[in-house]
Amino acid sequence: MPHKSSSHATETATAPGAAALSAEGRLSLDVLSPLHPSAAASRLSACCHGGAKMALLAYSLGKREINHHFCIKNAKLLAFAAVLVLTVLHCFSRFYGGGDTCEWLLSTGRFLGENVWQPQGCMMHKYRSSEAKECLAQKQIAFIGDSRIRQLFYSFVRIIKPDLKEEGNKHENIPFEDRSSSLNVDFLWYAEVNNSMKDRLMSWTEEISLNKPDIIIVAAATWSIKLHNGSSETLNQYKTNLTAVSRLLEKLAKDTEVYWVLQDPVYEELLSDSRKMITNQQIDLYNEAALSTLNGSKKNAKVGVKIVRASRLAAQETISESLDGLHLPESSRDVGAMVLMNSVCNKILKPIDGSCCHPRPPLNIVQKLTAGVFASAIMSFLVLNLLCYSKHRRSRHVTDLENAEEKRPAAATSMASLKVPFQSVCKLGLIMVYFYLCDRADIFMKEQKFYTHSTFFIPLIYIFVLGVFYTENGKETKVLNREQTDEWKGWMQLVILIYHISGASAFIPVYMHVRVLVAAYLFQTGYGHFSFFWLKGDFGLNRVCQVLFRLNFLVVVLCLVMDRPYQFYYFVPLVTFWFAVIYVTLAIWPQILQKKANGSGIWHLGLLLKLLALLLFICFLTYSRGVFNSIFSIWPISKLFELHGSSHEWWFRWKLDRFAVFHGMLFAFVYLVLQKCQVLSEGKGEPLFSNRVSNCLLFISVVSFLTYSIWASSCKDKTECNELHPYISVVQILAFVLIRNIPGYARSLYSSFFAWFGKISLELFICQYHIWLAADTKGILVLVPGYPMLNIVISTFIFVCVAHEISQITNDLAQVAIPKDSSALVKRLLGLAVFLLAVLQLTAHEQAQQN
Repeated sequence: MPHKSSSHATETATAPGAAALSAEGRLSLDVLSPLHPSAAASRLSACCHGGAKMALLAYSLGKREINHHFCIKNAKLLAFAAVLVLTVLHCFSRFYGGGDTCEWLLSTGRFLGENVWQPQGCMMHKYRSSEAKECLAQKQIAFIGDSRIRQLFYSFVRIIKPDLKEEGNKHENIPFEDRSSSLNVDFLWYAEVNNSMKDRLMSWTEEISLNKPDIIIVAAATWSIKLHNGSSETLNQYKTNLTAVSRLLEKLAKDTEVYWVLQDPVYEELLSDSRKMITNQQIDLYNEAALSTLNGSKKNAKVGVKIVRASRLAAQETISESLDGLHLPESSRDVGAMVLMNSVCNKILKPIDGSCCHPRPPLNIVQKLTAGVFASAIMSFLVLNLLCYSKHRRSRHVTDLENAEEKRPAAATSMASLKVPFQSVCKLGLIMVYFYLCDRADIFMKEQKFYTHSTFFIPLIYIFVLGVFYTENGKETKVLNREQTDEWKGWMQLVILIYHISGASAFIPVYMHVRVLVAAYLFQTGYGHFSFFWLKGDFGLNRVCQVLFRLNFLVVVLCLVMDRPYQFYYFVPLVTFWFAVIYVTLAIWPQILQKKANGSGIWHLGLLLKLLALLLFICFLTYSRGVFNSIFSIWPISKLFELHGSSHEWWFRWKLDRFAVFHGMLFAFVYLVLQKCQVLSEGKGEPLFSNRVSNCLLFISVVSFLTYSIWASSCKDKTECNELHPYISVVQILAFVLIRNIPGYARSLYSSFFAWFGKISLELFICQYHIWLAADTKGILVLVPGYPMLNIVISTFIFVCVAHEISQITNDLAQVAIPKDSSALVKRLLGLAVFLLAVLQLTAHEQAQQN
C-alpha cells in the first residue's frame, strides 16, 4: 500500500532476494560474502600461500562472471519463460487431461487444519443462510437414502436454518419448508436400492408429475450389507437394482441435478455386534458397483448423474471421531453439505471466493475495446519495427560528404521516438494477458487461504533476517532520507504481502499491527508531499500530473482489463484523495513556503493555522456522514469512490486512517523547522539530539512502541479497536521514526534488500490482487498444484518480476504522456477526461442492459 513519489524514476534499484543490484542493473554478489572487493584485495595481497591467492582470484573471477549473467533482465526472461511453460501445461491439463472445477469440487480435496475443506484447485464459498435461501428459492430438493443421507440432509438444511434440531423419526420421511423463500427440502427414507426406490423415481419421470424435485441427492448400501450379512448374492442384486435405477436417474438428470453420494468408510473397532458385517471392504465393493453402473465417467459427467466422492475423502480423515463407527462426525457431514451447496449455487450466485463450478465471466464491451487497443498497439509496433529496419537498410550507405558521417533521416528519428512508448504498451499488453489468465480465465487453479501462526510468522522472521543481513552504509544521514523511506516502505509492503497470502486478518493482533502499517504509508504521503511543496514550492500542473499518473496508471488499466471499479484498489484512491487534499491545503492563498517563512516567523503561525483548518475539515467530515455521502455521491465522483453501488467501503477506509496524513504533514513541518534552526545533529554517527535528550526520547519511544503493541495484542473486537486506531496509531509510527533516527549509527545504515522492494511497493501492492493472490485477493493463485512451497516460490518470483517491469513501463510512459509544455498537457488532460467519461457511459449502458 505504498505511495510512490515522482523522483523514484531516477533512483537506481537495489536488488531483491539474495543480492543487491548494481547501477548497471546486475546482481552484485558482494553482499553474499564477508569479503567485499576492498577486503578481498587486501586479503589477496596479504596472503602468503599461492593456493589461497589462486582461490581468492577464482572467487573474484567467478563472482564477476555470475554478475555478468545474473541480472534483473535475465530474471524477467526466466519469468516470461516460466509463464509460457506453465500456461501451456495448464491448458493441456485442463482441455485434454479431463476434469473441471465442478468435478474437482465433488471428487477431490483435503483438510486445511481441522475443519476447513480444500478441493483441488478451486475455492469453496461458505454459504450463509440468506445466500442459501436466495439461491434455492422456489426449489424442491429431495434426499433419498438411509441414516447417513439423513445426516447429510440435516447438515444441508442447517445451512438454511442454523438452529434446526434433529427431531424427525429415524426411519420415516422428514419434510422441511422455508416459507420465506418457498423452499422445500425433503428426506425420503429408502434404506435399500430396491423396487420401492425405483417406483419413487419412476413417478418423477412422468411428464405430468407436479412434485418432481429440482435437485436429487441419493445413496444407499449399508442396510443391504447389514440385512444380508454381506453376502455376494446381495451385492449382485444391488448391481441389478442399481442398473434399473440408474436409467431413471439419467433420465431425470436431463432437467434435474442428480447426485449419487459414495458410501463413507466406517470405523470398524466401534461398530456394534449387529453392524460388524459392514466392513470397509464391503463398502468398497458397493462403491465400485455404483461407479461401474452409473455414468460417472468424465465424458458424461456434465449431463448425467454426478458422483460425490468428496464427503468420503473427508470421512476417511475423521471417521475415528464417530460415536458409533457408522455415522459421521459433524465436521465430515458438514463438508458434504457445503460441497453440495457450492455445486448447486456457485453458478447461480457467482461468489467471488467460490471458484468451484464458477462460470467464466464474459468479456464486456470495455474489456473488448481495451483488448483491441492493445492488439492494435502490438501490430503498430511490429509495423514500426519493419519500417525502421527497411529505412535503416536503405540509408546505411548514404553519408554526409562534408562531415564524412552517416546521416540519419528525419523520418527514422521520428519513428525511433515512437518506438519506446509503443514497446512499453506492447509489454503492458502482454502482462495484462497474464493478469487476465490468472484471475479471470478458467486456466490456472485457485485455492483458499488458511491462517496458522506458522504461515505468517515464519516467513516474517525469514524476510527480516534477510533484510538485516543486507545492511549497507547509506549515502545520507538525514532523518527519513530517501534510502530509509524506501527501506521503510519495502519491509512494510513485504509484511502486508505475507499478511494477505496467509489470511492473517483472522488474527486480530496481527490485523491491528497491519492497520498501523497502512497508517504509516499515509503518514509518509503527508510527510513526503509536504516536504516537497514546502521546500520546492512547485505547484505546477506538470508536477501534479506526474504524481497522479504514477499513482493511478496501473489501476486504471486494471479497471479496464479486469472489469473492476476504481474503489476496488482502495489504497490508490485513498492516497490520490489525500494528495489532492495536501495540494489544495498548501496551494491556496496564501502560499506559505520555507523561503517566505525564513523572512518572518509569522508565516510559521500562518501555516499552522492552515493545518488546523485541515484538521477541523477532517473532524467535520467524520461527524457529518450525510455531508460525506452527499459529496461522494455526485456523478462522476461517485463512480470513483463507490463499490457495488455504495460508498460504505470508501467511508470505512477514509475514516480508519483519517489523521495519518495530517500527522505526517505536521511532523514534516516540525522537523524541517528544527532542521533549519540547526537544532538537530544529522552528521554521520551522531545522535539526533544531545545524549541526555536522545536517551530520554529513545526510552519514551520504546515504551510507547511496546505499549501500543501490548494494547493491539489484547484486542478482542475489531470494531472497537478500529474506533480507537485513528487516534493512537500515530504513537507507534512516531516511536518507530524516533527509534530509527535518533541513534546516529542506526540512521547511517539501511537495508538494500528492503529498499529494493520499497521502490516498487506500489506495483507490488496492486499486482498482488490478481497474479499472486487470486479471486480478487480472496484466494491464492496455484501455478504448481500439489507442491505448496514450490508454488509460492515460483508465483512470487514471477509476481516480483512483473511488478518491477510495470514500474519501469510506468516511468517510461510518464515521460511521454506528461509533456512539459502546458498547452499540450492541457489538451491531453481534456482528451483523458473525454476518454474516462466515455468509459463511464459505456459501463453504465452495459449495466442498464444487464438489469
